[in-house]
Amino acid sequence: MSWLLVACGPQRLPSGLVYCSEGNPESFNPQLVTSGTTIDATSHQIYSRLVDYDTQSGKLVPALATSWAMSDDGLSYRFTLRENVQFQHSKRFYPTRPFNADDVLFSFNRIIDTQHPYHFVSRTGYPFFQSIGFSQQVKGIEKINDHEVVFYLTRKDASFLSNLATDFAVILSNEYAQQQLALGHPENVDHFAIGTGPFTLVQYAKNEYIRYRRNPDFWGEPAKIDMLVFDITPKSTVRLAKLIAGDCSVSALPKAGELPVIKQHQELNIESQPGLNVAFWAFNTQKPPLDDVRVRRALAYAVDKQNILRAVYQNTAIEATGVLPPASWAYENNKGLVDYNPQKARDLLKEAGIKNLSINIWAIPVARAYNPNSLKTAELIQSDLANIGVKVNIVSYDWSVFNQRLSRDDYDSVLIGWNADNSDPDNFFNPLLSCAAMQSNNNRSRWCNPEFDAILNSAREVSDQAERKVIYQQAEAFLAEQVPMLSLAHAKRVALTRSDIKDMQLTPFGGISFTHTSQAPQEAN
Repeated sequence: MSWLLVACGPQRLPSGLVYCSEGNPESFNPQLVTSGTTIDATSHQIYSRLVDYDTQSGKLVPALATSWAMSDDGLSYRFTLRENVQFQHSKRFYPTRPFNADDVLFSFNRIIDTQHPYHFVSRTGYPFFQSIGFSQQVKGIEKINDHEVVFYLTRKDASFLSNLATDFAVILSNEYAQQQLALGHPENVDHFAIGTGPFTLVQYAKNEYIRYRRNPDFWGEPAKIDMLVFDITPKSTVRLAKLIAGDCSVSALPKAGELPVIKQHQELNIESQPGLNVAFWAFNTQKPPLDDVRVRRALAYAVDKQNILRAVYQNTAIEATGVLPPASWAYENNKGLVDYNPQKARDLLKEAGIKNLSINIWAIPVARAYNPNSLKTAELIQSDLANIGVKVNIVSYDWSVFNQRLSRDDYDSVLIGWNADNSDPDNFFNPLLSCAAMQSNNNRSRWCNPEFDAILNSAREVSDQAERKVIYQQAEAFLAEQVPMLSLAHAKRVALTRSDIKDMQLTPFGGISFTHTSQAPQEAN
């Protein structure tokens, strides 16, 4: 894989607003992955989408599409596209025209059309789109003229517009793609990103930094900072040290245990708000004895979630009683469905004929908003399971290796989670637990249940929110019965900033944006 710059040793960090991030992106095209690390580095920095979510109201708002209309039968959506939007340029590419309908067709036909010359350029596939059955959902896309397109659906889908507002649904340049295809390097489109977002990608040094500059031709409100730098710093303690020293202006994902230290420094601010996320323990239901619901239920009963909340989150999260967090309009407190009960756990293991059970728990090696310390969580679960006679071996790898090995499905269970990209409940259920999500390796439980899929499909065919909520609660009850995973916590989104940073806006959704962030000028010594 080629990159803008491959680091061969410590690099001098470029100047600009510096964000201490937790890891390397897996790609510079968020269509190709679902990791939060990649989304943070790409989606809202480099790209735009047809529609966006307003961070305050949670409602859909225009972006590259200025308006849209649904047909009476709910099977087509007509979009009017924004005019005179310029793509970014680089040493590889200089656009000769503004954004138009051809770019929309390229961005989505690449995903849905297996005959498209770009469909198989990425070996990762399109995991989010595959997990929601996007190719089966969209029958076709028609260009009416340069500034109008129509999406034709195979069935009514109340979540369709929400899916176009996700961090994954970015718009790429067809002109750039055709140029690179002609040169024999189509992979460059995903590595050397070109978009219409507020920042242009300048340089990437793996394990060191990503550098961006303000896009002077951005169609929206221009970014307030000239340069943005992602300082790739996997260890939370090092990120905090850099923040205190002033080497970073903003830092990602502090551990809950670091918050008392932060409060001792008046120059630091803690930004937080409730998040649309869930941390969970996924059981590989394809591997015996985890294919037995009694065993999965036993393991779920054995976990003291309140202890995890105290030790790992320290009042920065609430207990998850289902998949949906309180910030979701379809949320209900489902406490009582799977509670802490070690004796029930022992009884179920005995009923299943299980003795001397030993399982692996894979713990993600990076901090995420939904779980600031997966390794600590694993250790607490290890202790809980020892109380019911189950031995736990904790497994972790470097982030890139972890993702690669996870895709091979050779694990017993994994501690992971999900940051929603929009407020539609479908954004939790389909990408995590549908049969399509299993095929795209996004379903970490390896659990495919046609009855459950039918519940999700029925919710998407209904437009009334109250009716949809009833159906999603049916989905929650079904999961509580089958226990393909144990939901653990819904965490606040937390970021640390120095006091000279203004208008740092956290959203309940997954990605991070620096478009409105400003930094006070440094005083000369």
